[in-house]
Amino acid sequence: MDKKKLVLIGNGMAGVRAIEEILKISNELFDITIFGSEPHPNYNRILLSKVLQGDTAVKDITLNDWDWYEENNITLYTDETVTKIDSEMKVVLSDKGREIAYDEVIIATGSVPFILPLPGADKEGVTAFRDIKDTDIMLDASKRFKKAAVIGGGLLGLEAARGLLNLGMDVSVIHIAPTLMERQLDETAGKLLQKELEKQGMKFLLEKATEEIYGEERVEGLKFKDGTNLEADLVVMAVGIKPNIQLAKESGLTVNRGIVVNDYLQTDLPNVYAVGECAEHNGIPYGLVAPLYEQAKVLAHQICGKATAPYQGSVLSTQLKVSGVEVFSAGDFTEDEEKKSIKIFDEQDGIYKKIVLKGNKIVGAVLFGDSKEGNRLFSMIKKEADISDTEKISILQPLGAEAGESLVATMSADEIICGCNGVSKGAIIEAIQEKGCTSVDDIKACTSASRSCGGCKPLVSDVLQFALGSDFDASTQKEAICSCTALSRDEVVEEIKSKGLKHIREVMNVLDWESEEGCSKCRPALNYYLGMVNPIEYEDERESRFVNERMHANIQKDGTYSVVPRMYGGVTNAKDLRKIADVVDKFDIPLVKVTGGQRIDLFGVSKDDLPKVWQELDMPSGYAYGKSLRTVKTCVGEQFCRFGTQDSMGLGIRLEQKFEGLQTPHKVKMAVSACPRSCAESGFKDIGFIGIDGGWEIYVGGNGGTHVRGGDLLYKVKTDEEAMSITGAYLQYYRETANYLERTSAWIERVGLAHVQSVLDDAAKCKELNARMDETLSVYKDPWKEIVESKKTTKELFETVGNA
Repeated sequence: MDKKKLVLIGNGMAGVRAIEEILKISNELFDITIFGSEPHPNYNRILLSKVLQGDTAVKDITLNDWDWYEENNITLYTDETVTKIDSEMKVVLSDKGREIAYDEVIIATGSVPFILPLPGADKEGVTAFRDIKDTDIMLDASKRFKKAAVIGGGLLGLEAARGLLNLGMDVSVIHIAPTLMERQLDETAGKLLQKELEKQGMKFLLEKATEEIYGEERVEGLKFKDGTNLEADLVVMAVGIKPNIQLAKESGLTVNRGIVVNDYLQTDLPNVYAVGECAEHNGIPYGLVAPLYEQAKVLAHQICGKATAPYQGSVLSTQLKVSGVEVFSAGDFTEDEEKKSIKIFDEQDGIYKKIVLKGNKIVGAVLFGDSKEGNRLFSMIKKEADISDTEKISILQPLGAEAGESLVATMSADEIICGCNGVSKGAIIEAIQEKGCTSVDDIKACTSASRSCGGCKPLVSDVLQFALGSDFDASTQKEAICSCTALSRDEVVEEIKSKGLKHIREVMNVLDWESEEGCSKCRPALNYYLGMVNPIEYEDERESRFVNERMHANIQKDGTYSVVPRMYGGVTNAKDLRKIADVVDKFDIPLVKVTGGQRIDLFGVSKDDLPKVWQELDMPSGYAYGKSLRTVKTCVGEQFCRFGTQDSMGLGIRLEQKFEGLQTPHKVKMAVSACPRSCAESGFKDIGFIGIDGGWEIYVGGNGGTHVRGGDLLYKVKTDEEAMSITGAYLQYYRETANYLERTSAWIERVGLAHVQSVLDDAAKCKELNARMDETLSVYKDPWKEIVESKKTTKELFETVGNA
């Protein structure tokens, strides 16, 4: 039987989920074509804030890579927009003149950001925060400008603000309401969130209405209706979204706020469906991912001719972390004459819980600071559970807490574990019992639980432990390093050691890699692990590194590069400054900027000029691009500061000179402050040193990224030599036990500070770690100098010949 022609318009999360659901039913029914307006495969829009932070690349948030489309015989047209559906001829027309016939068509055009119609909204430097292009605009602005204003205090606005704060910008959030996230949180929770975010450095202007965005060609600031102004170099509008219905209008479909659909996601045109944020069901367009996935499942069954219960709308819930703060809300959480609330408020620990009752049924809930009960409360709201026989206050207490019973043991089979993908406890247990799943990765592959935001991974693991009982093996709860293998990081490293594996391809062959060439995730990881295990003999495979590490410079959005020479401890001299100035003039470099790590960054260098720039500078690489030690930030210390108790610059220079070029699982930043005032921000670095009377305090595991984390006090030491020894052992232990691309902040939380201290307390172990560290450092060569001296490498990497 000939396959029907199915066209999906929109390559986003909801539309592609509908295709995934169709393929689960049958991959023989349809010949599938997908149009996407962006130049990327299907990616997780929820995680764009992590890309904004700079630590996560687009490929890391990709849900279905290019290979997935090929493997499923799907024709994908990216960077191409469908402009009309001709329902009489049954064809879709694109902006590139393409005409594709269809038997069935799914519209999943999503939504577009709402841009306030303000004077000046079209100026350069004004952007939304909706897609990868917007993220690139913000990343670029953060490198050139200082002050950012975010209009909108909802979830998206706060995520944008957090990302810009991480990038070193001075961020103010403007919100027309008196409290933050008023659609998801009540007044108390909104004020608690504001207080917590202010501690992190965010500024808020509440109950402010913007009247104008002023400036010449580029934005210079905001003018408010109360007559006040705010200077800004970047304005991010995050005031909401609206369904993208332009195509539907052009094609004659019935639209309201969204494309009107029935309970089976059918529009009023035959063989035309709509799903996701562009669809309106019973007067409601949904913007959260869970309802969209519910719609996708119903649509898939309908279009495949399978019996299915109709879509009857969704009860909304939100469970997320906002800048590290847990929040949850569901249902109708506002009180009135008919609805009464029960609250628990622990002001000291910042925990607030509230349920709203209508008669004897829970209709809404808000949790702040501790959201573990969110899934259970959401289930009770959806089921309209009668709680007449329950002590009301106990509903906000963890069930089984007194007896030490696990949370999942008290959950019913239909309670949702993964809200994003609508996966229940029962579905996970079924996968364990009937399909032999024994790990979180197995459950993810089988049910999609934890596939979207990943926040439910601990709960999925708890269900595994509950279902498997004595058969549960914590050591098997591994995460494969990529989809090419079932082996975890520890298993791969052990196999490299025990079998004496020397090359990436050898590892793949011996360990039965599913893909002969590997992928962009495992090749860099294997390259690191091989070098970590055998630093003397292993020859680094340049082709397996990420582009910045391969080119030894940071690529920019316009295809040029930035160059950051090493300045030990942030200290420089007249000779080096003259070299930098001469290079800027000679190569007409358009931007010179001092970085947050006290170095000078040269932006806009063409690829062909990189070796010549390095040769003229005659300075070592600052490794601003590498998974390695980036910089050691210092204050001026006891030599100049009246508060300084230690020589911060001296220690900073020693640290940077010893550990420069060290390859690590992820980037490492250090800072040395001469006194507890911590002017070098030592408490938020991977390793930070704070001077005290008679020595140093060493802090580890700090992070200024999306998940802000203050460092933990590792040790107090008396001398610089002790500080150097502890640092060497700590870094080597991190190198040997961390997953590739795992920051020290995540690693220390996973292995535990006490465990690391127990390792370093062992003098013999500490000595062994330092010996292996010295062995690794003994083979270091400055990459810029190596390339300058190698005509072959220069020609291979930097001479542009016939590149498309």
